[in-house]
Amino acid sequence: MNLIRYAILFILLIGCNSCRKDLNVKNEIEEAIELGEFTKTEHLLNEQIEKNFNNEELTKAYRIQLETISRIRKEFTLTQGDVLERLEPYFPGVTGTDLDKWEEAKQLEMRIIDGEKRYFNRSVSNFFRLNKEAKKRKESLDGKGYDGVEDFQQNVIPGYFEKGIEQAIPFDPKKIKVNYTIRLKPNVVPDRETVKCWLPYPRIHNQRLPEVEFLNASQEEYIIAPEEMLQRTVYMEKTAIKDSATVFSISYIFHTSAQWFGVTPDQVKPYDKSGDIYREYTAERKPHIVFSDEVRSLAKQITGKETNPAEQVKMLYYWLNDNIPWAGALEYSTMSCIPEYVLENRRGDCGMQTFLFLSMARSLGIPCKWQSGWYLLPQEKNLHDWAEVYYEGIGWVPVDISFKLIDSYNEKIKEFYLNGIDSYRLIVNDDFAKELYPKKKYYRSEPYDFQRGELEWEGGNLYFDQWSYSMEVEYLD
Repeated sequence: MNLIRYAILFILLIGCNSCRKDLNVKNEIEEAIELGEFTKTEHLLNEQIEKNFNNEELTKAYRIQLETISRIRKEFTLTQGDVLERLEPYFPGVTGTDLDKWEEAKQLEMRIIDGEKRYFNRSVSNFFRLNKEAKKRKESLDGKGYDGVEDFQQNVIPGYFEKGIEQAIPFDPKKIKVNYTIRLKPNVVPDRETVKCWLPYPRIHNQRLPEVEFLNASQEEYIIAPEEMLQRTVYMEKTAIKDSATVFSISYIFHTSAQWFGVTPDQVKPYDKSGDIYREYTAERKPHIVFSDEVRSLAKQITGKETNPAEQVKMLYYWLNDNIPWAGALEYSTMSCIPEYVLENRRGDCGMQTFLFLSMARSLGIPCKWQSGWYLLPQEKNLHDWAEVYYEGIGWVPVDISFKLIDSYNEKIKEFYLNGIDSYRLIVNDDFAKELYPKKKYYRSEPYDFQRGELEWEGGNLYFDQWSYSMEVEYLD
């Protein structure tokens, strides 16, 4: 239960003398969280909100924690019966004892909520990824599922090198049209109330995304965030109509290219440790870039006596490839420290793997940063996060942790995503947890990343379960 507990402790300790003195309340909340007593915790938090109604900062923090508990409930809706039913076709006669064993092995994600076992909504699909026997059984019955990323890697990346590519020179240019739509469900917001919407929009990258052409928007009035905003948006407002969905949409064309650096250790110069880049991008940035004892010791254990940044990054990449499999993730807003979660559970999605990589690399004094948006491969499209590493004498180099090593005897192909990126990347973010434009009033549905969008109205934030998003993609060349 540490994911909530740490956030509670933070709330109770922030600049408020009365909170520091009220140790009994703190201990009671801590104990309730530890026991998974969410209803009791919600009651205690509501009491504190009422008690501290004139302390805006503190009550806001308590409300965020109440929202976090609500979001966790939505993440863990499966009962033991639900899980047994879904596993029965593959494990005839499966029992609760079997589930206990898989839970202990960190292969079936569960938590106790108000005295009952509740399983993560994606726990079963993740189980078939994490348990080798389960994966084998599923494939024997259902066949091997199609993997669009693997298809792309095996059929496209080798062609890059067959055609001949130069280090650091953008290549394989693409022109991609996107229609992006957000649809708020009917009657979520009262009739005639104003809904505010932030939609994801491409962020210019001089080499890999040099141009964007805005085509149209569903509303006559809209605000495109300035290019310097690190999480880029298009903002619109619309009046909700009773019994009707509230729809926002934008269309644009962006130009993109692939890039491969083929970094070798001898190309990397010593860092200017007094420079702005080094100081900013080797810093700890809690809660999700952390230099805990475990992160530091693991990074040093993986890299040993190696001191060359290119070799260190390669060692970290190979370790993550071999030890942290991809799995469907909890919403990031429900996790207090993503790298710690990944290390404890030995799994994570693209962003979770990236946060662990950033933490380990920065702890070694290697400047690196977050980048995210979507991958829009012809075979498959999805939300995606990756990293960039700064090498002195070379510049910023993309490092895609979750696209992993490609199955190839050619080392350049195998390690393509260690220091390269394909030409199907929609870059929306060059950092995480930055203010949107214009500033959002309420706590975001995703306070760190920004890929799906954000909505709110005067009554509060509108969470992901209250609206849907869709993307239509057209390849123009």
